[in-house]
Amino acid sequence: MIRQRRLAEVRAFIVVLTVGNQTRRERREAGKWNASMTKHAKRRDKNYIPVTVPFSAAIPAVELEVRESTREIPAWANRCVWTDRMLNALTVGVRGGKWHALSDKVESELNLFTSARKVVGKDGAAGMDHQSTKDFAEHQIDEIRRLHRQLRGETFHPLPVRRVWIPKPGSSKERPLGIPTVRDRVVQTAILNVIEPIFDNDFHERSFGFRHGRSCHDALRVVEQQLDEGKVFVVDADLQSYFDTIPKDRLMQLVQAKISDRRLLALIQSFLDQSILEDLSESTPETGVPQGAVLSPLLSNLYLSELDHRMAKLGYEMVRYCDDFVILCGSQDEAEAALEEVKRFVTSAGLTLHPEKTRVVDSRETSFDFLGYSFRWKFRFPRAKSRRKMVDRIRQLTPRKSGQSMTQTIAEINAVTTGWFTYFRHSNWNVFDAYDGMIRRRLRRQLLKRHRRNPQRLPRTLRWPNAYFADLGFRSLRDSHTRYVQSLSQGNH
Repeated sequence: MIRQRRLAEVRAFIVVLTVGNQTRRERREAGKWNASMTKHAKRRDKNYIPVTVPFSAAIPAVELEVRESTREIPAWANRCVWTDRMLNALTVGVRGGKWHALSDKVESELNLFTSARKVVGKDGAAGMDHQSTKDFAEHQIDEIRRLHRQLRGETFHPLPVRRVWIPKPGSSKERPLGIPTVRDRVVQTAILNVIEPIFDNDFHERSFGFRHGRSCHDALRVVEQQLDEGKVFVVDADLQSYFDTIPKDRLMQLVQAKISDRRLLALIQSFLDQSILEDLSESTPETGVPQGAVLSPLLSNLYLSELDHRMAKLGYEMVRYCDDFVILCGSQDEAEAALEEVKRFVTSAGLTLHPEKTRVVDSRETSFDFLGYSFRWKFRFPRAKSRRKMVDRIRQLTPRKSGQSMTQTIAEINAVTTGWFTYFRHSNWNVFDAYDGMIRRRLRRQLLKRHRRNPQRLPRTLRWPNAYFADLGFRSLRDSHTRYVQSLSQGNH
């Protein structure tokens, strides 16, 4: 009897113990779940929106269709040059396919005055004659009349271009930049006002660089659309020293195919043959268009326009921004064939593909860069060079020892991050959290250097919480992204 009672007590104890263990296990799992839910709730409370905003989010669908289907030249063509009759000729065509009698429009005083106003408004550096835009503006009427007489008398000759070297973004290398004189810039702008609509009318819709009404985000939008449609095999191509290697004779042949005005052709040729002045030495390159010249973007687009039309005719989806382009394909074989076609064109055009930067990638496995963004599958983020440039700039603004106030430092940071966010706002949301954290850490380091005394022994994040910097005017990139997403959801385009 006693033995049976003890056996019953043991069985009951085992049951209680098991139930207790189960209860504790359930409570532990429930605690983990509650902690997880609390974490997510906090994220919701802080307006965490883990999304990537598409490039087309701020553009209504109707506008997209209009921009793809219509020519926008009448909206930006210089009306002091381009009359309604001339604009109509762009659609109808001109006799023989060539434009005549254009030099008188280039040298007109009204066109020169309009061009001078553009050049002076940009306030660029002075050329080899040391004449600044301010000096030109003070004697603008006399300068324009002088240019008018020289152009009509065919006595105008451009001066050598002053070469300077500027840092290459995201790199320790430098790239050359030519600075023409103010007078030469005015004449080039006058030429551009006349010839740009002629050539732009024939450019392909997938060419986005240096064209009116088109931007980097427009090109990125097309890339995004093609990736979403399954064209994940990408030809990532890079032309080596493109501007410096364009053959001048072939380029002039393309210009002559549309323009037959002898005086205007001679004027364009004179700008292509400009000598370069560097360290008191003067030289004339055999190839290339001067980087920094007003005409160079248009001429560089003209030289690659044939490639745009050729690839489109063969059925390839190529997106180009000046000399930076990608081709999006549905298979590896298609991408390899597209690359071979590009190689054939490049060889015939006298150009060179960069051997290390030209490749075929599967964007689901390997990222590719285009216009500052890195694409990998459904993720988008600033490319490595863009990230390094941003980090270096923040480090310059936040040294450990600084004599300026924290308010002034934050204002300088905001000026940098605002422009950066405007361009990279379509990146994945966690990119902005990372930059916010880095900026606050560097600001806290400055404060720690100034205020080492800490009687309460508080950690940095408690001494100077995020709200402290927000009160001083710090604009969080993550908050900016949240507001941007919310504005889109509310229809504020």
